[in-house]
Amino acid sequence: MDGKISLKDAISIGIGGMVGGGIFAVLGLAVSLAKGGTPIAFLFAGIIALLTAYSYAKLSKKYPANGGTVSFIHQQYGNGIFAGGINNLLWISYIVMLALYSSAFGSYGAELISLTGNKEIDTRIFQSSIIAIALLINYLSVTLVGKIESIAVILKLVILVGFIGVGFYGFTIHSENLEQLSPTNWENPLLLLSGGMVIFVAYEGFELIANSISDLKNKEKNTEKAYFGAVGFVVVLYILIAIVTVGALPFKEIASAQDYVLSKAAEPVLGKVGFTIISITALISTFSAINATVLGSGRVNYDIAEDNELPKYFCHKFWGKPIGLLITAILAIALVNLFNLQSISTAGSAGFLLIFSIVNYIGYKKHQELDSKKWIHLTASLLCFVAFITLNIQQFSTNKMGVIIALGIIAFCFVIELIYKKTLLGKELR
Repeated sequence: MDGKISLKDAISIGIGGMVGGGIFAVLGLAVSLAKGGTPIAFLFAGIIALLTAYSYAKLSKKYPANGGTVSFIHQQYGNGIFAGGINNLLWISYIVMLALYSSAFGSYGAELISLTGNKEIDTRIFQSSIIAIALLINYLSVTLVGKIESIAVILKLVILVGFIGVGFYGFTIHSENLEQLSPTNWENPLLLLSGGMVIFVAYEGFELIANSISDLKNKEKNTEKAYFGAVGFVVVLYILIAIVTVGALPFKEIASAQDYVLSKAAEPVLGKVGFTIISITALISTFSAINATVLGSGRVNYDIAEDNELPKYFCHKFWGKPIGLLITAILAIALVNLFNLQSISTAGSAGFLLIFSIVNYIGYKKHQELDSKKWIHLTASLLCFVAFITLNIQQFSTNKMGVIIALGIIAFCFVIELIYKKTLLGKELR
């Protein structure tokens, strides 16, 4: 029987998942790494996202369970130590995303409103309190979370498309920075690729579509359309935003405003009003992304614990909701206050690239069941893995802490799962 979610709704879920806090958090970082080649960096990351969306579409259609990525891992690997380690990594990667989004919220908030007169303290207050507020909303009303997301998706898309239109109009008035987009100002291909991989987190949200496929109308026909429609739209959107930003401001200004560069890019044409509008959009957008991620990560955490891949403690309820919601929020607040944006972004991208490489490999192994092209799955899996390696090698020379955090998180997820399965699980089952 057909479900209740239309194709348009499914595409909106994917777009909402991607165009959340990612673009506001990592755009300045992308320009610092790729310079004039930033649109190419977004294209690189977008191609990998599109290829991975193929695997997700085929797997979602075959296994339309609400577990999404967790369900796909179990289909291939059961619920042993490897599957548990990967699913734990998925949960921790959600925590990293929360930290990334709240970092962006803090930066834009501190530029817009001065609370203490000290920008660094203001940023910490904003980025910590917004996670706490989102946690409270999730405890009070899941319905409210959905309503906030629905309104925010429309609002941020309208304003971002308007930003692109105004930006291209601005090139007819202020064209002095357009030469920054020429190939002579691009970084070398390795830096372009690694730049694209550091900002890969801006695309990861398309996987949320997997959670709605079981309710999608005419899913045989619409599943691929949902994934490719969402990812394709966002690839074009991000490339255009990157063109406008690099063409609007000198590299020095982009570097000095790295954490709130999108607002700064609206200033040449719209002045302070443009800065304020984009800053408010960033706050709304990152807030909606934090809300949705708190909800999604809490559910993932609960599902993993139910499958005996985390202690049953995570199935306990606090204030009527899974305890994982509270633990996720506390860990995200700690992470965002302990590490810088580049380290957080590197850790998030590394985690999702590895997870996506494995999901693509599952598609390759099951291509006959899925009635799909195995070379696409294999290509996507290899590209994700090569991107994962490239990201860590390149970042190690300039951002050792980010690489150490990324690899440490991955190792931690597997070690904890091994210890849990070998020692604690037996006691819990007895």
